Amino acid sequence: MDHVEIVPMQLSHLESVLNLGYRAYDVDAMPYTSWSLSTVAVHWDAQPEACWVAMDEEGLLGFVLGSLSYDEREDWGYLEWIALDERARGKGIASGLVERCCAALFAAGASRIITDVESDNKASAAMMRRNGFTEGVTVTLFVRSNPDRPAPPAGHPARDPARARLRRAARTTS
Repeated sequence: MDHVEIVPMQLSHLESVLNLGYRAYDVDAMPYTSWSLSTVAVHWDAQPEACWVAMDEEGLLGFVLGSLSYDEREDWGYLEWIALDERARGKGIASGLVERCCAALFAAGASRIITDVESDNKASAAMMRRNGFTEGVTVTLFVRSNPDRPAPPAGHPARDPARARLRRAARTTS
């Protein structure tokens, strides 16, 4: 890994980004059940300047996908997806991706940028702190399944309301 380049995401990166996401995220666990081709496409369509990839001579090292409009806050940016290939970890590449995404979101008008990190992902939490993020809210997601209803089949994840809001935002910016 002699030469690493962080560049705006392009169509030619799409398959590699999607595949790295499937390797990096546990798509059977919340909140990653919404990782899909449409997730990547909606971000890239809505806010292409906030979608970056890190490349070297072997190919994709990592990516970040961000967007404006978190929940109902149109002035907040959301750094929603970031992943690194194992060979890229500990080399500052994630920080480079975060910085490019944040710069794009601030340039697009974000007054704040938020992100979320799983509570047991200490490395990602430390990296976000190194990049100027502070813990704002601590929430524990408690889940209780309906005992009268079986869980949905593995091929049909539960509807993700955040993804639906992002799609609405993408439609209004077109």
